[in-house]
Amino acid sequence: MVGYDPRAERKALSPEEAALAGSASGFVTRAMISPLDVIKIRFQVQIERVSSRCPQGKYSGLWQASRCILGEEGVTAFWKGHVPAQLLSVCYGAVQFASFQFLTEFVHKSTPYSSQRADVHFVCGGLAACSATAVCQPLDTLRTRFAAQGEPKVYHTLRHAVSTMYRTEGVPGFYRGLTPTIIAVFPYAGLQFFFYNVFKNLPWLQPKEPGARGNLQNLLCGSCAGVLSKTMTYPFDLFKKRLQVGGFEKARECFGQVRSYRGFVDCAVQIAKEEGARGFFKGLSPSLVKAAMSTGFTFFWYELFCSALCRLKEN
Repeated sequence: MVGYDPRAERKALSPEEAALAGSASGFVTRAMISPLDVIKIRFQVQIERVSSRCPQGKYSGLWQASRCILGEEGVTAFWKGHVPAQLLSVCYGAVQFASFQFLTEFVHKSTPYSSQRADVHFVCGGLAACSATAVCQPLDTLRTRFAAQGEPKVYHTLRHAVSTMYRTEGVPGFYRGLTPTIIAVFPYAGLQFFFYNVFKNLPWLQPKEPGARGNLQNLLCGSCAGVLSKTMTYPFDLFKKRLQVGGFEKARECFGQVRSYRGFVDCAVQIAKEEGARGFFKGLSPSLVKAAMSTGFTFFWYELFCSALCRLKEN
């Protein structure tokens, strides 16, 4: 039910209904994966090598970081920045799935291509994600700032963060890291939809009975799609996080070394020189766990909410 499908037995969802299902899916999924997101961001913005064999920085591994954050900041630290993160997820999910529904229907009705082709899903998924990113980037920057700060806090509330950033950095501060985000999000989201489409159509993953529920299949296909797409585009996500915490060095001092970058290219060059090729993949392990859960549950909940909306329409 992801995207426009003329072969579906039920009437296709409108973009507005897809937006509702997408926002609900984003809300539920965000609450579940927030702890992994906080750990991933801490790894990404750490300059020192992340290694359990040769620890150099504050965080050296997934379990060590979990224990460290829990001991120093308490369990609520795993949901730091949860309010802007939830706003981001709800907004992003709504725009992305509404755009995807609209684009796939447009392609099917206005071009000779089928809306259910994997390559069509790649292009439409990438464009839908770019639209959602442009709308939601300020919320993503706020979420990253909250998750990256330690104790004492620089930002105490969402309102305080917005006013402080606007006063000290202006409007451009909310769009830090937009360039690598746009560069990365098209292939990343495109590959998510592409692989999800491919896995969903594999014969051995089809339900054995026509009426069998495919919820587990949706979760499995989404998880595999998330892991593959995240691995292939991960360095751009790291660049984005490093740029988003620029001008935020004071709050990062307690975690180790800090760096300032003049832009996307400078960020990539400095990381390559100081941290080597491994530096581009810091935080990959929690990121892959998060990607499997996030993408899997996003498609799982989206399909579930779409089915519920269709049943409500029929009744």
